[in-house]
Amino acid sequence: MNGSIMAGLLAGGTDPSSVRATTRSPESAERLRASLPEDQRGVSIYSSGSDAEANRRAVEGADVVLLGVKPKGILDLAEEIAGALKPDALVVSVAAGIDVAMLEGALAEGQPVIRSMPNTPSRVGRGVIALAPGTHCTADQLALAHEVLKNSGTVIDVREDQIDAVTGISGSGPAYAFFLAEAMQKAGEAMGLDVETARLLAKETVSGAGELLHADDADPEALRLAVCSPNGTTERAINAFAEGGLVELTERAARASAERNAEMVEELRR
Repeated sequence: MNGSIMAGLLAGGTDPSSVRATTRSPESAERLRASLPEDQRGVSIYSSGSDAEANRRAVEGADVVLLGVKPKGILDLAEEIAGALKPDALVVSVAAGIDVAMLEGALAEGQPVIRSMPNTPSRVGRGVIALAPGTHCTADQLALAHEVLKNSGTVIDVREDQIDAVTGISGSGPAYAFFLAEAMQKAGEAMGLDVETARLLAKETVSGAGELLHADDADPEALRLAVCSPNGTTERAINAFAEGGLVELTERAARASAERNAEMVEELRR
């Protein structure tokens, strides 16, 4: 996820020389470096696998630090870098399952933190990033987080008790859209289309519909109704979805994602 956010950050014009990143191995550091466009290779990339002080050196003097390792490693990483952080450095966690209290407990007293829930379209500047500020995060620091993340997509503020719901809707949501496209492709194949044609129709239809939804005044229901002529082909398809319980199934899926996020918090709590 940090890679997606960094890609959005750099694509939005952030000076690469102001960005530092760490990876777990020299090989992954080299892969990351090679994946960057030529004009973005001013990013400083450190490998904690070859330099025990890499993470601490990467955060020294930083105004904003994004922690994006796997959830089970976040608290150990926070404790590792705690002494190297400026007292007013803003620490943003992008890992599921780590709440504000856990993160604050692993850092120095008074360290400002934000718990965030981004999603993968951040890589192309079309993500959704929800921010839940911690106890010591000021309005100015929250605004700074918005500034840093704005090129990755839409940034919103939520209460921490809403993060589970955000996870169920936008955090896991891109996979729902991909799953729909996958199902559409399989339906096309079942009706006689070749694989490549079915895949093209499905992915371009889903991505094109997403573009229509991206308009500021777009309303999903209104867009759906605009396609549904009375007793037409689309209305019949939508009725099949409704009769199959799509609305209820979607809620079940979102709740399952949200519940798993809450479970992870308890599993990772020290």
